[in-house]
Amino acid sequence: MPQEIERKFLVRDDSYKSMAYGKKRIKQGYICSERGRTVRVRIQDGEGYLTIKGPSDTAGMSRYEWEHLLPLQEAEELMKLCEPGMIDKTRYLVQAGNHVFEVDEFYGENAGLVVAEVELASENEAFVRPPFIGEEVTGQVKYYNSFLMKLPYRKWTENLPENCQGKG
Repeated sequence: MPQEIERKFLVRDDSYKSMAYGKKRIKQGYICSERGRTVRVRIQDGEGYLTIKGPSDTAGMSRYEWEHLLPLQEAEELMKLCEPGMIDKTRYLVQAGNHVFEVDEFYGENAGLVVAEVELASENEAFVRPPFIGEEVTGQVKYYNSFLMKLPYRKWTENLPENCQGKG
């Protein structure tokens, strides 16, 4: 099974924008967003994608991921089946050493939130941290896109439900 291994960080400033070699606008919805399994529909750069993700490991760093390219029209039709709430963001691509950081700047109800992810070949793989990288939030459920769809960043308070603070 294909495994996705990634670490996620808050972003401390907008220096990633001048460091980016590319960017793309992404809109995505969820057909299923249950804890431990998600089915996502994404539209970016005129193409559609269907992605299925399984539960995260105990560290929140690794999980099953399957993705399939879809014609745009099919993705648009599948978007109509999605649960309420939509994720709208720009993804900036920043090279740092041998890795690419994907920096997501959110819009709408998630405006103000900017996170960066880096995919790794193994959980212990070393990587260069660009200067914009802040606190690590790997495995914190509240930063999962499927959670942000249900409880957007602008609606957060200091007292998020306990099950949103930890690993997912």
